[in-house]
Amino acid sequence: MPGPTPHADTLYARDVVYDLIPKLKTTERLVDSTLQGRIARCADADEKARLEELKIEFELEISMIRMNLEHLMRRYSQQLEEAARSGASRQGAKLTLDAHEAVAIESARILYQRAQALAT
Repeated sequence: MPGPTPHADTLYARDVVYDLIPKLKTTERLVDSTLQGRIARCADADEKARLEELKIEFELEISMIRMNLEHLMRRYSQQLEEAARSGASRQGAKLTLDAHEAVAIESARILYQRAQALAT
């Protein structure tokens, strides 16, 4: 995701369509495949429990992010559709985020970084 500061109050439509959503989907796949694979192969009960807790933590965070992202997408559906049609080369409209959306977007950025670290 672009580098918004924590609780940034604006974001370009292009960033939602071409950066935020794809990275959130990547994070979901990494959590599902990487963590589930590690859990399945884990022989140590304590480590397995830790990994299962981590997977639940990721899933809860993703759910919160999705809920707030859906709110943002409803509010700015027209601007986001226009950004999707015009391609990644144009920034599109500048979207004003409410406090929950801003926290969710920052959380998505952090979660993506955590998932990438977990996969390596």
